[in-house]
Amino acid sequence: MRVLIMSDMEGVSGVVVWEQVNGGAPLYEECRRLYTQEINAAVRGAKAAGATEIVVVDCHGAGQGWTFNSLIPDQLDPDCTWVSHHPWARYTELLESGCDVALMIAMHARAGTPDGVLCHTISTTTWRNLYFNDDLVGEFGINCALCGHYDVPVALISGDEATCREGRELLGEKLHAVSVKKGLSRYSARNIPPVRARQLIEDGVARALKNRDWPKPYVPAKPTTITIDLSTVDSANQFMGGAGVEVVEPLKVVSRGRDWMQAWNQIWPF
Repeated sequence: MRVLIMSDMEGVSGVVVWEQVNGGAPLYEECRRLYTQEINAAVRGAKAAGATEIVVVDCHGAGQGWTFNSLIPDQLDPDCTWVSHHPWARYTELLESGCDVALMIAMHARAGTPDGVLCHTISTTTWRNLYFNDDLVGEFGINCALCGHYDVPVALISGDEATCREGRELLGEKLHAVSVKKGLSRYSARNIPPVRARQLIEDGVARALKNRDWPKPYVPAKPTTITIDLSTVDSANQFMGGAGVEVVEPLKVVSRGRDWMQAWNQIWPF
């Protein structure tokens, strides 16, 4: 069984403010360790379920040289390989060559979620809402659509309660969910201590992968329309004149494609 783990940092137990996830900030090094150990827990769970290949993709944009480079190499479980410093949502090698299942570890809720700790939808944008056809999605939905384009199912999500709820709203109750904290606001949470959070992730991953009754791959209906609600009017300038893209209102951009990947490439050319 070949397993892809896509990971972020905001969904780690104990992480509640930007100073913990921004590279170079005083709290960042501690949270890199917390992040790496939650990934290790997922790797242990996957191994217990019989995984033969495990690839971890660091999806956290921490700024400067730390972007997609936040995991601590000499603390990672030796039975995985990991992808670092690769453009976000663009690692497809394992997906193209025959991945069996994906896991989403330490995810965060989409922008505008009241109880979503550090909620946002791509920190480098001013996207207020993002829709794939009629589905309101965040970064979890983007990752699911990327996997679904290659017919790969997502079996588990971990993060705060709001993130787990968002995941099940999109993929259904077959999605295994491991909550490691409860958001009290965007910048506060009631956390499960890391040692116990890691055990929950390890056990949850093992159960999810052994079960094999996974949600079907998330493939937005074709042709696909992607709609972005922007927060600022100047943000629309970058989309002007793009093929397949239309600024339909001052704060609304629509991309239309034959499938999700074409529509996504038209608005995310990185």
